[in-house]
Amino acid sequence: MIIIDVSGGLGNQMFQYAAGRALSEQLKQPLILDVTSFSDYSLHNGFELESVFAKNFQISSKHQIREILGWQAMPLVKNLAKGNRLQILRNKKHIVEPHFQYWEGLRKVSGDLYISGYWQSEKYFLSIAPIIREHFSFATQMSENNQRIASEIRRQNSVSLHVRRGDYVSNETNLDTHGACSLEYYDDAIKYISTRNTQLEFYIFSDDIQWVKENLNIDRPHQYINHNQGMESYNDMRLMSLCKHHIIANSSFSWWAAWLCSNASKTVVAPKRWFVKQNIDTKDITPDSWVRL
Repeated sequence: MIIIDVSGGLGNQMFQYAAGRALSEQLKQPLILDVTSFSDYSLHNGFELESVFAKNFQISSKHQIREILGWQAMPLVKNLAKGNRLQILRNKKHIVEPHFQYWEGLRKVSGDLYISGYWQSEKYFLSIAPIIREHFSFATQMSENNQRIASEIRRQNSVSLHVRRGDYVSNETNLDTHGACSLEYYDDAIKYISTRNTQLEFYIFSDDIQWVKENLNIDRPHQYINHNQGMESYNDMRLMSLCKHHIIANSSFSWWAAWLCSNASKTVVAPKRWFVKQNIDTKDITPDSWVRL
C-alpha cells in the first residue's frame, strides 16, 4: 500500500492526493490517506477532501502506518524524520520530498511506502490528469446564489482574479515565506489578459474583499464574490474553475481553480515570485502554458 501524509489547506491536500494517486496507479497499489496531522491543526478548515469532493477517500489507521514505518510511526518521530538532519536514520520506506521543484525520484520508488511532502507540480500527476479531474468533481449541490453566479460566469468571457491575504499577511512566518502578491502584479496581469481577450468580465475572489476594494483599481467590468465563507469557502474554487481565464495568486487554492478549468483556450496568469525567499526553485509550480508575470 501507499500512504500519503496529508496536511495544510485544501489546495495542498489536492496536490498531495494527486501525486499519491499517480504513484498508486503506476504501482497498482491502493492509496491510503494519513490525516492525523489535522488532530491539532487550527488553520483553514481541517481535512476537506472528503467533504468537498465526490470521491471516496480511504483513511489510514494507526496500524497501517505502523506496518510501514514500524517504531518511526510515532507522531513525534515521524515528523522529526521528515527533516534532513535525521535523513540517515529515516525508515527506507518513508519517502520525503527533497526539494520544492519536481523530483524525478518519485517515479522510481516501489513497495509499501509512506510519502511526505507537498508535491506542487502537475508533472507528478499529468499522466493521469483525467482521473484527477474526475476525483476532484465537487460533491454537493450549489446554493441558489452560487448557481446564479455560475450561470453568469458560463455565459460571459469571464476572468477569475484571486487575491490571497488572510494568514499570508497576519501570520509572521507565512508573511516571511510567502508574502502577498503586489498590486503591480495584478495591474500587469489585468493588462496582459485584457490585450489578448475581449469583452471580459472580472470575478474577484479574496479572503479580504474589503482590502481589495480599497486598494486594487479595476477599470473594467467586475464583480466581487465574498459570500462563500468558513466551511463554504471551497465554493470560491468551484466558481473560479468555471471562469474562462484566470489571474491566480501565489496560492495552491487558485492554482487548482485554474487547473480544473476545462476551457482549452484559457489564459492563466501566475506570479513569477511564488515565495519571498528567492532561493527556492519554483520553475515547476505552473504548467508550461501558463504565463508568469
